[in-house]
Amino acid sequence: MESSLPRVILVDLSEASREVMSRRLLAQGYAVEAAPDPVTGAELALSSPPRAVIADLWMPSISGVQLCRLLRTEPATAEVPVILRGDSDDPRSRFWAERAGAAGYVRKGRMSELVRLLSKVVLPTREEDDGFFMQLGGGSIDIRDRIARYLDAALFDSVVAAEVRSLAACGSFDRLFDVFSQFLSQVVRYRWLALSSEPGHFGLHHHPESAAQAESEARAALSVPESIPARCVVDEDTVLEAEGPPLVVCPVPFAGARVGMLAVAPSACGEADTGRLIQLVARELGGPVRMAALMAEQERLAAIDSLTGLRNRRAFQQMIAVEISRASRYGTPLGLLLMDVDHFKQINDSYGHAGGDRVLSALGALLRERLRTPDIPARWGGEEFVVALPNTDLAGAALAAERLRAAVAEAGIRHGSADIPVTISIGVSALDGGETLEALTERADQAMYAAKVKGRNCVVVSEVKPRLAAVANDK
Repeated sequence: MESSLPRVILVDLSEASREVMSRRLLAQGYAVEAAPDPVTGAELALSSPPRAVIADLWMPSISGVQLCRLLRTEPATAEVPVILRGDSDDPRSRFWAERAGAAGYVRKGRMSELVRLLSKVVLPTREEDDGFFMQLGGGSIDIRDRIARYLDAALFDSVVAAEVRSLAACGSFDRLFDVFSQFLSQVVRYRWLALSSEPGHFGLHHHPESAAQAESEARAALSVPESIPARCVVDEDTVLEAEGPPLVVCPVPFAGARVGMLAVAPSACGEADTGRLIQLVARELGGPVRMAALMAEQERLAAIDSLTGLRNRRAFQQMIAVEISRASRYGTPLGLLLMDVDHFKQINDSYGHAGGDRVLSALGALLRERLRTPDIPARWGGEEFVVALPNTDLAGAALAAERLRAAVAEAGIRHGSADIPVTISIGVSALDGGETLEALTERADQAMYAAKVKGRNCVVVSEVKPRLAAVANDK
């Protein structure tokens, strides 16, 4: 008749120690099956899963850590608790035991502690376990092969995780997604890959011939609105298929919060563990995504004037340099407005610097509200503002300037219980072919000064180009 006692496998290389421990455990009501080495212990456990396993942390050939991880990966023994024993009570041994998935760690010689721990972790009897038997073939060779395969898989996962974490050095989201897609396409076969994160980042990697379908599916999977543009990486590292297995969509976590979403459309010819690997990648991607967000925020703060919410002078100069290059290349017009708050010193004297700051802040908000999306407003310095108007000629720029002047004059900026009357003087210029940024802004500045001389609260257009005026003077 089969014993009703809870069966425990004891792995101990010392025969004398096995006998002593077996007697103690038997007296405590356990049926002990002793194994002289870890290979035998693993074979016994996998052939007929016990209620618990006791083994040494460090053993020749196969360590207790490896034995524990092997049992964790096998469905039949995944829930069997393993208690590991060691020669010392050092933190590192306990760390290794915990990371291996052991139910506990006990120093050798502390038999009472072992018995108490065993009583807490031993599996309860389950009727479905009665008569369970799983025959293994190959003996020790099979066990060693299983451990080798597990170690190879664990090493592969570790390398993948390390590669993903290293992406934190990429900095910007665009570079992060580009390098990430290059990496992931080497370990996973997919139709498309998409990553979204705040604020408004959406990366998409797809085949050149599947752009529309990939973007439609990715936006739906990640709930990305059409207003957020896709930063696309397009190449043939992806698989061209009309359809494939179900999408894998995972949150990208960092410090307990979700910082992004990852979606992958696996290929029909992909590996069986694709879903598990993508989940691993998503867990490790949080740090790089968070770093990219911090970099973007840092760049935004460095480019934004905190008082007005507009770009600062340095950021404006970088952006208008691009606009000048584009306008010169394609022959499109580019207007420029330079404006100054009239009698700003008197505003500060009458309402204090808080009142002056309120005026500047309100003007920043008004410019953001009244200008077109492609227009580029910025704080030029002090109480001066500048606006670049792409695809706008001199007449169009003058019309935009007059509208802004009128809007400011009618605004009536509220500060406390007072309404501060504010007007602005605006100088207008438009890009002349081959003209530099310095020349363009100098002409707008001269026109603005002329508006001040003219009486303020008006617009003056710089119609005469400096080089033409010089020719006229020569004549």
